[in-house]
Amino acid sequence: MIRAIIFDLDGTLADTEPLHFAAFAEVLRAEGIELSRDEYFTRLIGYDDRDCFTILMAENGRSAEPAAVAGRIASKAIIYQGMIANRDVLYPGAAEFVRRCAERFPLVVATGTLRTEAEMILQRSGLRELFVDVVAAEDVAQGKPAPEVFVTALVRLGFILRSRPPIEPSQCLVIEDTAAGVKAARAAGMRVLGLSQSAAQAELAEADVVRKSLADTDLDDLLRRLK
Repeated sequence: MIRAIIFDLDGTLADTEPLHFAAFAEVLRAEGIELSRDEYFTRLIGYDDRDCFTILMAENGRSAEPAAVAGRIASKAIIYQGMIANRDVLYPGAAEFVRRCAERFPLVVATGTLRTEAEMILQRSGLRELFVDVVAAEDVAQGKPAPEVFVTALVRLGFILRSRPPIEPSQCLVIEDTAAGVKAARAAGMRVLGLSQSAAQAELAEADVVRKSLADTDLDDLLRRLK
C-alpha cells in the first residue's frame, strides 16, 4: 500500500532540462569546453550540478577540486535562475496531478537541483504548500543514482509526520524521469513511476510503471497497478 509520494522535479514536474543544458553549456564554453545537447541528454541527465561539473572538468583537463567545481556551480546558478525567474516551466497536467496526490498522500520533492531553484519553481507554480518538505542537492553528499536523496526524504517525512506505524520504503512511490533517478529509487527500496519525457521508455525499464507524462497518468489506475 502506498502511503507517501516523492516527486523528482526537473524533467518530471518541470520542463527544465533544456534550460539546465543551456546553462551548463554557457559556463563550460567560457572554459573552452563544448557540451553537446546529445551528450547532456544521453550521458549526464539525472546527475546533479556537482557531479556534472566534476565529470566534465576532469575529462577536459580542468581542475575538478571542490572549490573549482563550486565556482562553476555558482556561475551556472546565476544563469539558470535568470532563465526560470519569470517563466512558467511546469509540464501540462503536472500541477493538477500534484493536487490530486496531495488530497490523499503526504508529498515530498527530492531533487538534484539547488534548493533556491526548486523553491523558485514550486512557489511560482503555487505548489509549494502541497509538499511537506523539499530535499535538494545541498542536503546530500551523493546525488542520483545513489539512493541518498530518497532515503533522506523518507527520514525527514517520518520526522515531520511522526507516522505510526512508520512509513516503509516499499510504501513510497517515487515519480522520476531518468534512468539515474529510477535506479536511485530502486536502491532505496521504493516503488517507481517512470515518465518518458526526458528518456526513452527502455531506459526506464526498472520502473514499476512507465507513462509518457503526468497528464497521461490516472492516479487510481496507477495505484491499482502498484498493489
